[in-house]
Amino acid sequence: MDYRTIRSAPLAPGQRQNPVLDEGVELSAEEVRVLGCLVEKAITTPDYYPLTLNSLLAACNQKTSRDPVVEYGESEVLDAIDTLKQKGLAYRITSSDGGRVPRYEHNFFDGLRLDKAQGGALCVLLLRGPQTVGEIRQRTGRIYPFESLQEVEQALEDLATKTPRPLTVKLERRPGEKEARYAHLLSGEPAEPPASAESVAPSRAAARDERIEELEARVEKLEGDLERLREQLQDLLG
Repeated sequence: MDYRTIRSAPLAPGQRQNPVLDEGVELSAEEVRVLGCLVEKAITTPDYYPLTLNSLLAACNQKTSRDPVVEYGESEVLDAIDTLKQKGLAYRITSSDGGRVPRYEHNFFDGLRLDKAQGGALCVLLLRGPQTVGEIRQRTGRIYPFESLQEVEQALEDLATKTPRPLTVKLERRPGEKEARYAHLLSGEPAEPPASAESVAPSRAAARDERIEELEARVEKLEGDLERLREQLQDLLG
């Protein structure tokens, strides 16, 4: 289908395009997950983006490549979309060919003034919580192909010094950990989660993640094909 970007909630007079950059404005956990999923799927499954509600809900509730794992309902995702629209970070769009299924898109890069490297690093922090430089590089492969750890560090530094507010922070190393982790600041100061099994066996966890992501890519394609068939059937039935 051919989609036009028709915003269902235009900015009010005097409303800023990126109010989330104002000091003190924070995103809820639901907004963080929805925004991260929209960014991820726009890059990894472009044929099925913008996302339908069903696809967005499935992305939010994935059991892999997510931390924490959640079980959102449609109302929670729609509420998050509504508040992200108010902050200029997501929109509902309509189809130019009369399709009845609404779809949703992000305004992540423009809304937060990010380049592709900064956006890639921030996206995986939104989806997986605090991570080391090495973890970020390994997990952004399908979103942004960092060529080196130094490039990741530069992106994180740029995010940490962004004005008018920083978007990432370097956390203190926890007992038993060799590397410091980084966290996003879109929800305020990050709470410290307990050490995970992945920090104890990073190489094994990385290999497992790679296999899982390959399977996820296959499943996403199949789900996208099925979603497209559903939409075509719904349009035919009227």
